Amino acid sequence: MRVEIWSDIACPWCYVGKARFEKALASFPHRDGVEVVHRSFELDPGRAKDDVEPVLTMLTKKYGMSQAQAEAGEDNLGAQAAAEGLPYRTRGRDHGGTFDMHRLLHLAREHGRQEKLLDLLYRANFAEERSLFGDDERLVGLAEAAGLDPEAARAVLADPEAYAAEVRQDEREAAELGARGVPFFVLDRTYGVSGAQPVEVFTRALTQAWGERSPLTLVDGGADAEACGPDGCAVPGQEDTRARNA
Repeated sequence: MRVEIWSDIACPWCYVGKARFEKALASFPHRDGVEVVHRSFELDPGRAKDDVEPVLTMLTKKYGMSQAQAEAGEDNLGAQAAAEGLPYRTRGRDHGGTFDMHRLLHLAREHGRQEKLLDLLYRANFAEERSLFGDDERLVGLAEAAGLDPEAARAVLADPEAYAAEVRQDEREAAELGARGVPFFVLDRTYGVSGAQPVEVFTRALTQAWGERSPLTLVDGGADAEACGPDGCAVPGQEDTRARNA
């Protein structure tokens, strides 16, 4: 079974939701049969690379919050993260565009390092003092820590078209599937879970999706057709030749 997770590094509920999903998956009896793929979704698409501002400032401007409301929201998120065992800095974080991070995550996926890089990006954004935005060398360092070639990461960041199509395709698919926000979890392209749901909700979704997978149904063509197998490939007419030679 495949679980696809659309998320953004700048999304605190994606950070929390990933931890909750992983707790459900860890106790799922068929966890070894579940493939997890992370997909791209930008909360602030088109934001300029050098357009970086404090999170609290962004919240007051974008959502019309007062300073007190923005701070209370961050305090609540910090408590939610702590409940999942996640570090979270409620003050002093920056906000910016995540397009380059998503492009690096596609590079990482090709090398089997996507999960590791995503975890490092989340921790850097939500728990570490140094800003994650507007600093290519910061991203290169995290890519290297995830096991990627730093020169390959630099090459991606230097080429704005590298993996850009892959990011945009993920975002188109999210829209087609009805995702209005993230995190958005899709199980076998059949079941969807929206938001950072409790662990129990993810457990039910995994159980239901696994139990309702359709078994393979073969279409009967009326006769066995030629095929290849461990003993070789059937050759049309070979059986008749063998019969005559017998």
